Amino acid sequence: MIKESSVGRRIRGYRENLDMSIYDLSQKCGVDEKIINSIEKGEVLPALGVLTKISRALGQRLGTFMDDQFKPDPIVTRASDLEARKVAQEGVNALGYSSHSLALGKPDRHMEPYRIEFDAHGVDAVSSHEGEELIICLDGEVELTYGPGKTVLRPGDTAYYNAVVKHGLRALGGKPASIYGVVYIPF
Repeated sequence: MIKESSVGRRIRGYRENLDMSIYDLSQKCGVDEKIINSIEKGEVLPALGVLTKISRALGQRLGTFMDDQFKPDPIVTRASDLEARKVAQEGVNALGYSSHSLALGKPDRHMEPYRIEFDAHGVDAVSSHEGEELIICLDGEVELTYGPGKTVLRPGDTAYYNAVVKHGLRALGGKPASIYGVVYIPF
């Protein structure tokens, strides 16, 4: 079991402040009750798509559940900070990736930038949400599923797409991969 995460505590806090049960939240966001319960207890790390759906249902931006503190502009994320987060990380989520926010502490942002690390054996899963995404492949090969199609991204390749279309990413070739991803969700 993963120790209770701040993400889970924040979700529970906002849900309870709205006087919502886990069932109510599940119905509003389309995420299974068991998954929400597991996230709140810290038993699983939520995938970005799941966290996006939950944040929208609670009327909050995605960063609300990920920020630990306020920092003045500009927000600078050093490569060494990302490496330290990788070492300290509790594990990858059930879909086989871990994400590291590149905007921690910026409360007024309109985009959610991430460095995402894919396990060599990630799950081929798709989700959808409002907004747009920009993906920049850094290392390895990443398969982008977009609607019925699949595209392979290699280092330096980018993809920009409407996120309401079912989409998903995973590493290919039995090797890890990494990307920068920027998610824009209108609020």
